[in-house]
Amino acid sequence: MLNKTSQSQVKRSAFRASYMKADLYPIIDDLKMAHICFNQGGDPISIPMLCWRVDEAIYIHGSRGSRLVKQLTGGSNSCVSFAEFNSWVMAKSAFNHSANYRSAVLFGAFTAVDDEAEQLKIYTHFIEQLEPGRWNQIRVPNDKELKATTLLKMNIGEGAVKVRTGGPIDDRDDLSLAVWAGELPLIKRWGEKIIYQEEV
Repeated sequence: MLNKTSQSQVKRSAFRASYMKADLYPIIDDLKMAHICFNQGGDPISIPMLCWRVDEAIYIHGSRGSRLVKQLTGGSNSCVSFAEFNSWVMAKSAFNHSANYRSAVLFGAFTAVDDEAEQLKIYTHFIEQLEPGRWNQIRVPNDKELKATTLLKMNIGEGAVKVRTGGPIDDRDDLSLAVWAGELPLIKRWGEKIIYQEEV
């Protein structure tokens, strides 16, 4: 279970919320893209970044010495959000139009992963999630690349999941209106490989 506090508890349409890690993990694993939100000098900052999960932690990486890395390793808390749009929900009234989606928000602090063996292990997980078996085919990061990059870890503790599925919720008086109601789904799939350089 995710920890639930006044900060992370879903209040609007709370019946769509979940605090189960079993509902959270597929969202992170499928999307691998998150908005990393933090406060810098009193100003809110949100940066979209690749983000992946290994067991009960999420990871991001950035250039050593960058504003992001300096801020996130300074001990302050961050908010990490994920969102996936799946379909427009078309109702018989303008007010009841909506969208189907999966989303999640996590709260916590990032720490730097300094051990190089651990870094390689985590990077291996990321590459293997993209294409199983690929890590053994590619050149692994060298010392210069590892030293130029900071790997950041946040343990999965506090947060919430919110998901909407299904059709419109129309008012009874609108049901007789001569307009279709339902969903306009967004169909997503991986395409065929586009190879820019053949194997030697």
